[in-house]
Amino acid sequence: MSKLESAKILRVGLPSGSLQEPTIQLFAKAGFAISSASRSYKPSVDDPELVIRLLRAQEISRYVEHGFLDCGLTGKDWISNNGSDVEVLSEMTFSKASAKPTRWVIAVPEDSAIRTVQDLQGKLIATEAVEMTRRFLESNGVSATVEFSWGATEVKVPDLVDAIVDVTETGSSLRANKLRILETIMESSPQFIANHGAMKDEWKASKIRTLVMLLKGAFNARDKVGLKLNLPEGQLPELLKSLPALRNPTIAKLAQEGWVAVETIIDERVVREIIPGLKALGAEGIIEYPLNKVVY
Repeated sequence: MSKLESAKILRVGLPSGSLQEPTIQLFAKAGFAISSASRSYKPSVDDPELVIRLLRAQEISRYVEHGFLDCGLTGKDWISNNGSDVEVLSEMTFSKASAKPTRWVIAVPEDSAIRTVQDLQGKLIATEAVEMTRRFLESNGVSATVEFSWGATEVKVPDLVDAIVDVTETGSSLRANKLRILETIMESSPQFIANHGAMKDEWKASKIRTLVMLLKGAFNARDKVGLKLNLPEGQLPELLKSLPALRNPTIAKLAQEGWVAVETIIDERVVREIIPGLKALGAEGIIEYPLNKVVY
């Protein structure tokens, strides 16, 4: 056995495509710098114990299930579509366009006579998520032909198929193609998953749990900032009463008699709203700073 084979290595699958950039950014905030990701499916990472593979999100859960990867990040939708038997360790709701789950929906032309799921009986449906769609139709007692779509699914109705099942974040692409959402099949967010065998290996399980902890810390820090300020001690009750965003701050006495230092974590979007109130209470030295991780 070579040195490389005997080394402690964790094989991690990350999604290419639309989730690639937000995933790389999340890993960077967690402390892992992944480089050359735009040119290779084998990018480098500044942790010698990690081997990163960039793969289609559709494939990752299968590779994790069968042990070709120890763990990975992929969508709940593809885990479901593949029927993969993996251990789900964490869910992190982010996508290329928003911090909301994506939706798999059944869509039909705006002027279609199809009004309910039952109206799909005997119809032809195109989708990339074939198994997920078939299971949904079966659960609703509907028998229809579901064919695999290689892409540009929304342009296939009404000329080629009666309906489609496609993923959407905002619905704008569907509306642009004059499609109407009939039903939501499922909501999906990225999930960090692991191979059952890897989780039985003491070293791999520990490494995976540490990785998940750091990624969750980075995820929790999204859209949040730290806020520090100095405040006359007598104004502290009013601060806690009037500014609920600072409900559980850290408070410490300053060397200057009658003053306290206040520090907390808040949503970035509310900072501009509360700073005028802080100034009105006599706060000084207000500092807003970015966060990389918030570990609960």
